[in-house]
Amino acid sequence: MARITTSVLKDKKNRKERISMLTAYDYSLAGMVDEAGIDMILVGDSLGMVVLGYENTLAVTMDEMIHHSKTVVRASKNAMVVGDMPFLSYHISKKEAVRNAGRFIQEAGCQAVKLEGGSERVDTVKAILDAQIPVMGHIGLTPQSVHQFGGFKVQGKDLETAKKLVDDAKALDQAGVYCIVLECVPSELARRVTEEVSVPTIGIGAGPHCDGQVLVINDMLGMFQGHIPKFVRKFANLEPLIMEALKNYKAEVEAGTFPAEEHCFTIKEEVLDRLY
Repeated sequence: MARITTSVLKDKKNRKERISMLTAYDYSLAGMVDEAGIDMILVGDSLGMVVLGYENTLAVTMDEMIHHSKTVVRASKNAMVVGDMPFLSYHISKKEAVRNAGRFIQEAGCQAVKLEGGSERVDTVKAILDAQIPVMGHIGLTPQSVHQFGGFKVQGKDLETAKKLVDDAKALDQAGVYCIVLECVPSELARRVTEEVSVPTIGIGAGPHCDGQVLVINDMLGMFQGHIPKFVRKFANLEPLIMEALKNYKAEVEAGTFPAEEHCFTIKEEVLDRLY
C-alpha cells in the first residue's frame, strides 16, 4: 500500500466510505496504528496532557510537536501523518504560520498539518496552501480556545453559534482545506455540515453522521487516568492490565524470581576459571 493522500480521502467521502483517524505520539503505538490500517494518524497537541502531563494543550511547543511527529512518521508506512499546529504557532503572522507548517513537512516528514479556527483563519489557511502544504481544519470545540470558551463545552447548540459553525465550515471548504474536524457539536448539526461541504468531516464528539471519526489513542485504549469525555468509547481497558504487570514485575524482582534461568546468558566454566 502507498500512503493515504488527500485525493484518497476525498474519494472515500464521495463513495460514502468511512474514514478512520487516531492520535499517536510514539514509535511503538504509531506502528501498530499504521499496521491496523487506520487512514490518518494525528500527532495531536493533546500530547501535552496525555504524554507530557500539562493541564491543557496551550503549553505545547513547536519543538515538542516536531520531536513527536518525527517519531510517528518513522513508524508509519501507509497512514497520512498530520501534524497539529500548537498554540501561537499560526496566530501571530501568516509568514510565521507558513514557516511552522513547513517544519512539520520538512523536518518531521508529515504529509499535512491541522489548525484550529474557522472564518478568522481563512487567510492563514490560504497562505499555508500557497506553500503546497495540505491543511486540515478544526472547528467546534477548539481546545486552544478553552479559556475563551470558559471550559470544554459543546459548541453550536443555539442558533447563532450553530450558524457560525456552518459558515466556518463552508469558509474552510472554499479556502481549500482537504478535511475538517468537528469537535463536540450536536450530531444533527454535524450531519448538516457534512452535507454542506465538499471535503470529508472527521468527528470527535460529533455523532455518527461525519465522514470519519478520530479519538485520542490513550483514551480509546483505556490508558489515560485523567478525565475521559462522554464521547469516548474505551475499545480496551489497558490500565488495569498494565498496573497488574508492573506490580507482578516488582514482586518478582523483590522475591528474586526474575530473572529466571531462561532469561540468562551462559559462559563456559573454563573462561571463568581463567579470570583469576
